[in-house]
Amino acid sequence: MMTDLEYPLKDNTVPFWAVPIIAIILPFSVILVYYFIRRDVYDLHHAILGLLFSVLITGVITDAIKDAVGRPRPDFFWRCFPDGKGVFDPVTKNVMCTGLRSVIKEGHKSFPSGHTSWSFAGLGFLALYLSGKIRVFDRRGHVAKLCIVFLPLLIAALVGISRVDDYWHHWQDIFAGGLLGITVSSFCYLQFFPPPYDVEGWGPHAYFQMLAESQNGNPSNGINGQNVQQSELESVYVESQHGRELSRANTHDSSPILDGMNDGRRY
Repeated sequence: MMTDLEYPLKDNTVPFWAVPIIAIILPFSVILVYYFIRRDVYDLHHAILGLLFSVLITGVITDAIKDAVGRPRPDFFWRCFPDGKGVFDPVTKNVMCTGLRSVIKEGHKSFPSGHTSWSFAGLGFLALYLSGKIRVFDRRGHVAKLCIVFLPLLIAALVGISRVDDYWHHWQDIFAGGLLGITVSSFCYLQFFPPPYDVEGWGPHAYFQMLAESQNGNPSNGINGQNVQQSELESVYVESQHGRELSRANTHDSSPILDGMNDGRRY
């Protein structure tokens, strides 16, 4: 057991300040690029909300578990004894750490990995977001689309691997952190977007709800907003306005004829 805690104390390959950049700034940049291309305010608003919910909820759960479990890190021995000489109480035989209190306290936060959980929370949300936008599950067998979706997950996995390589975490910590992050990100994504394999997986729930409400107020429009494709949805409003103008013109042109027929005239 003690040999698992005697790995050397190393610096972080991925520093703490880089985690928010990987988990928040990177997904936010991709979402912002999509907004500039499509100009979809609904998508931008709900994507940012989902991303922030994902990383914040994951962070709270991760810190709560860390403090509750208190599992020592693989380098805990060198945190406790910086000179490499173990000191024990002569009566109780308990360990008497000689290192800095802050370093020792940080050494009791191994499970789960915060780097990994945050990375999978942000990049996992990005992977789901991209899979819906490029329609990975359209059953057309585009392998390139899968590669695009797996790229954020690969980055998150490499962050987790670096934590094991730096001896800051056990492999169980990485597995638990990744599972926590991808689970929370999935729930947060589905809160705002349909599943990526759904026909409507490219847009947020609010967009289709708005479309359905607008069509319920116009019974003459027989298009079902819940089943049409994205290109068809964009042309519904234009076609509806054009139909209304034609209807008004026909009504205006035929009104004198109808008045004449009421007066007994022949045409």
